[in-house]
Amino acid sequence: MKKKVCKRCRIFYDTSECPICKSSVTAAVWRGRLFIADKDNSEIAKRVGLEHNGEYAIKVR
Repeated sequence: MKKKVCKRCRIFYDTSECPICKSSVTAAVWRGRLFIADKDNSEIAKRVGLEHNGEYAIKVR
């Protein structure tokens, strides 16, 4: 199954809805990826404002 990207949260997921915001609105076009393994110690996660571990798209349309 192809991974989907949530338009609101920008997180990649495999299920029918986003695990963070429970939305089913997906983005068809995205660019770049961020992998956040430890959100508490990640400077990038703090600067971007990410509150969950996971794989994120940098830019979505």
